[in-house]
Amino acid sequence: MKPAEITCRGLAAIRSSKPMIHHLTNTVVMNFTANVTLCLGAAPVMAPCIKESPEMVRFAGALLLNIGTLDLGLVRSMLAAGRVANELGIPIVFDPVGAGATELRTDSAKMITRELEITIIRGNAGEVLALSGADGKVRGVDSMDSVEGRIDLLSSFAADSGSVIAVTGSVDIVTDGNRTARIENGHPIMGRVTGTGCSASTSVACFAASMEDPFHAALGGLAALGIAGENAADVCAGPGTFVPCFLDALTDLDRGIIESRIRAEIF
Repeated sequence: MKPAEITCRGLAAIRSSKPMIHHLTNTVVMNFTANVTLCLGAAPVMAPCIKESPEMVRFAGALLLNIGTLDLGLVRSMLAAGRVANELGIPIVFDPVGAGATELRTDSAKMITRELEITIIRGNAGEVLALSGADGKVRGVDSMDSVEGRIDLLSSFAADSGSVIAVTGSVDIVTDGNRTARIENGHPIMGRVTGTGCSASTSVACFAASMEDPFHAALGGLAALGIAGENAADVCAGPGTFVPCFLDALTDLDRGIIESRIRAEIF
């Protein structure tokens, strides 16, 4: 199946089934990623308290874990919710924000991936390389590294971890150890707005809740988000007006737009 068809089918499945996405995420992006979820056609819920998160995940189509505003209590809640998700076969998308920047972030990210069966890991190059043990370069939560020339390493990491690996940047790479996709959609202005990286994980989680193949879900989620980013950049006046234009573009995505704008290949 070609990338355009994968993305179109995934988006249609989201809008048909309207899955609930349980976000255990950082407080900086909570409102934005909730709106991204809604605009794609899914339903967001944010229930970070450990007394509630394992119960709430039972209603979810996917669980999204994001350590952007890292707190040890939140990590415990992630593990509790993740164990229930694993028991029920609910896909988990993990965003290891800032892994490689500090010992706490790196150790917490590695603990989550060690103790839970993660369906998809979505991060920037530095975060994913740090998590793989390749010493990725990260400053704060920003990548100072690249995956150029490291596709084999990412593929090995996917095979060893059992997770689909989705790395976002100027070019997005998705691999499950056997198949690899390269996605060139997106726009530089997306890097000037807080939360667009986290929204990539949100989009992937929406697709993962609606598609059986995690590789297809990661590919479709990133392609859809990148295309919407391009469309929003075409009409916005700058970063301040990008966000509402971006939410509109996500809502307006359809087969015609996807097929005309997607720039992706599977190899």
